[in-house]
Order: sequence, then C-alpha cells, then structure tokens
Amino acid sequence: MTHQLISIASAQAFQCLAITSQVADFVLQHGGLEGAVVVSGQHTTTAVIINELEERLLLDIEQWLSQIAPSAGPWKHNDLHLRPNIPADEPRNAHAHLQALLLGNQVIVNVSKGELVLGTYQDVILVELDGLRQRKVSLQWLSS
Repeated sequence: MTHQLISIASAQAFQCLAITSQVADFVLQHGGLEGAVVVSGQHTTTAVIINELEERLLLDIEQWLSQIAPSAGPWKHNDLHLRPNIPADEPRNAHAHLQALLLGNQVIVNVSKGELVLGTYQDVILVELDGLRQRKVSLQWLSS
C-alpha cells in the first residue's frame, strides 16, 4: 500500500474544492492499473464527497447545510468559556463539525486500467466548512 498527504488551502468559510486531478496524479505516481484509492479528510470540519461540481448545486449544498446546522445555532461546543484548555484563537465552529458529520469524511474511488472510475459529472471534492485554512487530505492506494 502507498500513502500520500496532499495539502490544500481554502479561501472561504464554505468552499468546495475539486481534488480529482490530485487523486488521479496520485494513481499515476503510486498506483497501478487495478485497485482503489481511499480519500480521507484529516480534519473534523471538512468533508470529502463525490458529487457534481456545478455552481448552483454547490449553492444548494451550502444552503441545505446551513438550514440543518446553522452557524448561529445554540451549540454547546461553542460555549468556549465552559471548555478547559481552549486556545485564545479557537473558533465557534460547532456547525462545521455537525455539517461534516452529515457529508462524511472519506470516499473510495475505484481504479480500472489506471483511470479513476467516476461518472460523467462526478468529481472528488474536499468541502471546507470552517475556512480560510490549510487542509490535508490522505490518499491511500489499495490493491490486491
């Protein structure tokens, strides 16, 4: 098995970043013809999904997430004064943790003949839920 961490900078509080090309590059460098790549986010306020990277759909996803877990919700995680050993720059980001739970943190992408097996409109997407940050994504090659 081969492993690599990729680093991605987010530029907004909510942002969907296509990482399909980085996953494909990983397969070319470290993979083989047949197998799969496990793509895992390394943060509790990001998600990894496979979906269409279409502007209006991304707006719908952001709206849907903010309706289910709004940033202004009465979240206990945001009661920073009640939590021990909290750094001074700790954000109130309970909504981002909850939204990440909805979307998930890992996908598996099949590889056949050295190519990612994705549908016509599918991309591997890192979803930033608590940005402007530097993020890491783990890529793990699996084969028999």
